[in-house]
Amino acid sequence: MIGRFSLYGFLKNQKYYEPFLLLVFLEKGFSFFQIGLLIAFRELAVTVMEIPSGALADSHGRRLCMAGSMAGYIVSFVVFWLSSSFLLLFIAMFFFAIGDAFRTGTHKAMIFKWLENQGRLSEKTKIYGVTRSWSKTGTALSSIIAAALVWRSGSFSTVFLFCIPPYLINLVNLITYPGNLEGEEHGGKTLRDSIVMMKSSVVEAVKFKPLRNLMTETMGFQGMHKVTGDYIQPVIKSMALSIPILAALQGDKGSAALAGGVYFVLAVLGIFGSRFSHRLVSAAGGERESASVLWLVNFVCYAAMIPMLAAKWYIGVIAVFIVLELLQNLWRPMQVSRFDRVSPGKRRATVLSIESQAKSISAMIYAPVLGLLVDKFGLWVLGAFGAVVAGAVMASRSRVPEPMR
Repeated sequence: MIGRFSLYGFLKNQKYYEPFLLLVFLEKGFSFFQIGLLIAFRELAVTVMEIPSGALADSHGRRLCMAGSMAGYIVSFVVFWLSSSFLLLFIAMFFFAIGDAFRTGTHKAMIFKWLENQGRLSEKTKIYGVTRSWSKTGTALSSIIAAALVWRSGSFSTVFLFCIPPYLINLVNLITYPGNLEGEEHGGKTLRDSIVMMKSSVVEAVKFKPLRNLMTETMGFQGMHKVTGDYIQPVIKSMALSIPILAALQGDKGSAALAGGVYFVLAVLGIFGSRFSHRLVSAAGGERESASVLWLVNFVCYAAMIPMLAAKWYIGVIAVFIVLELLQNLWRPMQVSRFDRVSPGKRRATVLSIESQAKSISAMIYAPVLGLLVDKFGLWVLGAFGAVVAGAVMASRSRVPEPMR
């Protein structure tokens, strides 16, 4: 089963659209504001559907929910590929959100259930590390394949068509998992139980100042990057047009080649970056101190982006985006640990779910606002917007130490 678990992660990350998502929408004739609205709708749909997804997995089976997730992605890929209608793309985003919401945490639970059945729970860190390494390998390889597909087809939109076969294979892989990985119902947990637990945990997070502060940091750090990260794509395209050897290539081949290389580097950072998070914590003297270092570097990166974008120094901007991606990989393991330390024991999983939703809610707010500003003033607004958010969160961070719960 370890091979099949690894296959799931590898196939799931054959996201050939990822290096070109904004370029696909721009190719279809949409403004940055319209793109922001689409992204905001996706984040809203994911946030709403994540609440019932766990209860549905318990009541109707994990395999069925995972297969439904793959089916949701496939439907969205078909619509993204065929349609240039702004309204129809909202439907595509809805099905894409189904894919995201119904797989979150479910596959990890199936891995742990298999380890429990095999009497190998003590190996969960090792086995999960193996499957995660295959996921990251899939991400790195997909960026190269994506570049080759655009090079061959001459169109960004066709990458969605090529995403369908690996997701179909994954659907078959998941639906044929052994039935004993379904797990038992968690005490007859219903959708209403999930909503009640989520509501009480939100109240807890808002009332308890350390949790509230951490939520604010997540919204500022991860939520902002979730929105600004894709803006590297028009920068890459502009840089490709400024390099004679790439500009001379037919169609979007130059942009595809450069984007494939940049996203490969980002994927490699994803493989190795998170492994060094604990070293930063040790060097800085603690998790809060290391968070302060990352916030400062984050602010400097966005501030530096302003004159770089204004001067159209694209190689510098791409370097800053790469640093921001590295910061995300350093940030995430540390932030999960900070949440775990201050969360009530019985609600840790729920609090982490709320943290994920906080990131989505902030992205839902940032995306259309940033898109509107970019349409009106230009790409340099990216740096200004990111610097303002980073500066505001840095100024509001509490000086009170995070207590143990």
